[in-house]
Amino acid sequence: MAAKHAAVLRLESFTLKNRSVFSQPIGAQSSRLQSSWLQQLWSRQFCARSLAALLVAVVTIGLTSCAQNLYKFPEYTFANRPIPPSLLANRVMAAVTFNGTQGGLAILDGNRDIRSNVQNTIKSFSIAGYSGGYPNQIFNYPEQSRGYVYSDTDASLTAIDYGKEATGGSAGTFVPKNTSLGLSETNTRIFAALQSLGEIAVIDNSNGRVYYLQLPNVYRMSVNQGGTIALASVRNSNQLYRVLKLNTNQANPPGAIDCQPYSLPVYCVVPVPGTYDRPTTAYFSLDGATAYVLNCGPECGGTTASVSYLQQGLLTLDVIPTSTPYPSPVTNNVLVPGGVTTALSDGTTLYVAGQQLQADGLFAGNLTTISLSTNTISGKYSISDGNHSKLLFADDNTLWIGSQYCATGERAKLGQNYNCLSRFDTGTKAVSIIPAVTPGSATAVVPYPNADNNLYYYGSLTGLCWVQNKHKIYTAYGGQIHAFNTADGSEINNINITVQGTVLDVAYIDAITNAAN
Repeated sequence: MAAKHAAVLRLESFTLKNRSVFSQPIGAQSSRLQSSWLQQLWSRQFCARSLAALLVAVVTIGLTSCAQNLYKFPEYTFANRPIPPSLLANRVMAAVTFNGTQGGLAILDGNRDIRSNVQNTIKSFSIAGYSGGYPNQIFNYPEQSRGYVYSDTDASLTAIDYGKEATGGSAGTFVPKNTSLGLSETNTRIFAALQSLGEIAVIDNSNGRVYYLQLPNVYRMSVNQGGTIALASVRNSNQLYRVLKLNTNQANPPGAIDCQPYSLPVYCVVPVPGTYDRPTTAYFSLDGATAYVLNCGPECGGTTASVSYLQQGLLTLDVIPTSTPYPSPVTNNVLVPGGVTTALSDGTTLYVAGQQLQADGLFAGNLTTISLSTNTISGKYSISDGNHSKLLFADDNTLWIGSQYCATGERAKLGQNYNCLSRFDTGTKAVSIIPAVTPGSATAVVPYPNADNNLYYYGSLTGLCWVQNKHKIYTAYGGQIHAFNTADGSEINNINITVQGTVLDVAYIDAITNAAN
């Protein structure tokens, strides 16, 4: 209205000063000018409104487009997995302890390598409801959209719902700092070696009961993917044991070490015939045919390191011996001079990692390849020293090997790179120690030091996962998150993925299959 009055005043002033130019009557001239003024005013208002509407439309389209592109899921998600609350499609879960008695489970964006959302309106993501104090082991089952996290200080095993990004309740409680767990993807049973008690705990989820089998010095359980085989290793022993389940009202099998309950036994533990040398764990072939028992040998105080091949069919829970001696399930034994504490197979080659005792009394790390067609060693390669517990295939034809306590081996003595992560190119057979450093050098140092500011050594590697098809791996390395490119082993800047506390384990919870972790 103010603009309109101003225009009328300007028009009246113009008319009074220029009466002589108007040959027509004043009324006609005024009417014509008034009509022209209204047309100009309407045109200006229309343009202004159109411009404003256009700007609003552009901004709206831009914001809508950004929202769609930032976190977009397909109409039908892979394997019908639920869209999680974080809206992240490539999640890495990191198990963290803050002080040894308080911990949490952080969620990182494994695609963008950030701990927040892109807009930075949500600073971090985590698993709701988790409270384990020292979550040092993740059992990851992405095919089932769930997993389990074991906390060593309070001996709690907690179920995790990946779809809801929340805890799913307790799966069991054991003995703090003295438990080795064996889980399967079916979750039918959970097996635990209670080291301080000399017992095997069997949680049978089919009937909701727990059974305790006496086995002195038991310290490790190995369970196959389907949960139908449970092998037990005894510390400083060359004997291997297995768990079996009796039929209703069945008598104790001959030669059983223990059966529980005493009155109406359900589960028993029996020896597994064969010649072993400090058997520590077993790797189960995905075809369900062979169990590869890893004989640690000299690294564990024994004599000779090797891999024993066992028939899985003779080891299942429902195979009940009726007489002694039991039939031996061992079909082959391959000596591994380089040492063996962990194994992984691609179907044609069995990759085993371990340490070999040197003349000076120290150990040196090795990766040994065994041809499964000939059952002979096809290669031996020098890798990081330390206790090897992690083997993982990844993009770009790479195999990654992780170990702990690497600073006291042969590499450290010789002034070589003694970090705990090795990258093996399965095509060229080349090995590189990651990160690439030269102890004592002023330039060849770790790119992103941990809190201790050690320029040459990250520390023990306790967690390793492959972010599939993204050409990267994530690690729990020296207590912090470090990510690496699979193509060349270079480290990704971890400034936006470091988390508060000490990182103990990692898992890629959006993997395509369970076998990828």
